[in-house]
Amino acid sequence: MTDLSAFPINSRWPAQHPDRLQLYSTATPNGVKVSIMLEEIGLPYEAHFVNIGQDESWTPEFLSLNPNGKIPSIIDPNGPGGKPLPLFESGAILLYLAEKTGKLLPTDAALRYETIQWVFFQMAAVGPMFGQLGFFHKFAGREIADKRPLERYRNESRRLLGVLEKRLEGRKWIMGDDYTIADISMLGWVRNLVGFYEAGELVGFADFPNVAAWLERGLARPAVQRGVTIPAKP
Repeated sequence: MTDLSAFPINSRWPAQHPDRLQLYSTATPNGVKVSIMLEEIGLPYEAHFVNIGQDESWTPEFLSLNPNGKIPSIIDPNGPGGKPLPLFESGAILLYLAEKTGKLLPTDAALRYETIQWVFFQMAAVGPMFGQLGFFHKFAGREIADKRPLERYRNESRRLLGVLEKRLEGRKWIMGDDYTIADISMLGWVRNLVGFYEAGELVGFADFPNVAAWLERGLARPAVQRGVTIPAKP
């Protein structure tokens, strides 16, 4: 049996199945990227709920795995060379799991990099912009009298939705007929934008029918429906 005792995070979130991939996460847009991916590829894993509302991601145990203090993070007990691999950053984890299993990432070199560029688009633009919009629209930022930050993030979020809208014209998924990690990286963020953040009207989501249809297709996938609820709160 794999021994994970060398990882301090195991003392706070002990592995019941140390031979399985360990996921430390919360069901946020970044967190569900990895749980959806794991559900899609069917790789056995064990999910641990990290309560970010109680700053558990800033505990010494979690920081030992991810010094940036953000979910999700993983430990794969069966990493390269058969050694445990700790990994953080959701985009990096998606790439790792795709390459490990040979799933949801094209093998053709050109298509592979085209897919990766859309994952980076999500990481660099969609996530940060939608997240800031949510802060200024729904959370503490709404109390700020100066509405220029909200306007900036609303306008940028609309622009990004426009990029996705054009990309999805005549396409079922971001890469065409094939569902990939590019889709997985963005589904949770677009879902939160119009759901949890309640910003659909603010950004004029009705103006992006291709994005709306893509989101509906994605959310209809059984693995996505399971993944957006993982890890469940205790």
